[in-house]
Amino acid sequence: QPAKSMREQIVGTWDFVIAEITAANGTKTLPFGDKPKGQLIFTADGHFSQVHVSSGLPRIASNNRLAGTDADNRAIVHGTLALFGTYTVDEAKKTLTFNITASTYPNQEGTSQTRTIDRLTETEFRNTNPAASRDGPAMAANVYTRAK
Repeated sequence: QPAKSMREQIVGTWDFVIAEITAANGTKTLPFGDKPKGQLIFTADGHFSQVHVSSGLPRIASNNRLAGTDADNRAIVHGTLALFGTYTVDEAKKTLTFNITASTYPNQEGTSQTRTIDRLTETEFRNTNPAASRDGPAMAANVYTRAK
């Protein structure tokens, strides 16, 4: 049987391993810390959902998510990013484009982001964004492993 296309290989659930941003001067930062949690899910019919969460976020003392302190809320906003929408894969260019329906970063709503697929195996997926807005100009890399 013929080899699977990148589009076919990407379908499924991926566990978030690490996000790393490399600034123009070579400085590396980990925007979600060194042990983040999250998932990236691609459906066969072209939808995606991505959730990135820093480990060690503050727990809200009142046990009511709407009653966090300013410090709690700031840490949680800085340490989370969720978005969803549709996606396309350009096999020739080895790129993945997210067409973002909505995001916890509202500026992304209605935008498209194209990432380079650096590595895609049965168990690992790595993509990079050469035009990261955070710490820009910078290269952002996200690494995932196939969920078991």
